[in-house]
Amino acid sequence: MNILMFGPNGSGKGTQGAILKEKHNLPHIESGAIFRENISKGTELGAKAKEYIDRGDLVPDDITIPMILDRLKQDDCKNGWLLDGFPRNKNQAIKLDEALKNEGLDLNVVVEVVLDRQIAKNRIMGRRLCANDNNHPNNIFIDAIKPDGDKCRVCGGELSERSDDQDEGAIDKRHSIYYDTETGTLASSYYFKDLAEKEGRIKYITLDGAPSVQEVTAELTSKL
Repeated sequence: MNILMFGPNGSGKGTQGAILKEKHNLPHIESGAIFRENISKGTELGAKAKEYIDRGDLVPDDITIPMILDRLKQDDCKNGWLLDGFPRNKNQAIKLDEALKNEGLDLNVVVEVVLDRQIAKNRIMGRRLCANDNNHPNNIFIDAIKPDGDKCRVCGGELSERSDDQDEGAIDKRHSIYYDTETGTLASSYYFKDLAEKEGRIKYITLDGAPSVQEVTAELTSKL
């Protein structure tokens, strides 16, 4: 099963992706990791990508997509893969779709985690880190994992905030790209949604990201 995932920061997309990865034994393919791997190995595409990254520019699609395709053709992807973090705009979606078809790689499922923009922002800004264990879930805006006052709900440890979680400007910038339905990430997601409706070769699943992790997982499992 080859899966493409969409969802805004704060939607729980990463959590659901991790669950899918474990449940179906799928490699999790993330564009940022592909860049780092190619650069560290000194590949030709990696060297080209590094030139753009070092200048602070976006890596062009004609470099990014071949990297992704090369990764999807590796041995651990023979029984399926989970692609996350790409495409980020409609033009990339069109190019990725064409490239997959040219390589004979089928995209089977597209998952979109739907969440109101303000709720997504609150979830990011509400995250709190436990001094004893960063994996202890604490979020002041989620009732199920709300801290015990200013202490960790799991162990009573001291809590702190990540500085980037409190950068409203950065959060708004990322969300503006994601929620743009004309040219942004949602536009790329809707491109595949249109394909699913018109051609039927892709299964498009929408998930309500507002409930608990367990409830979202149950909805995902029932729709796959």
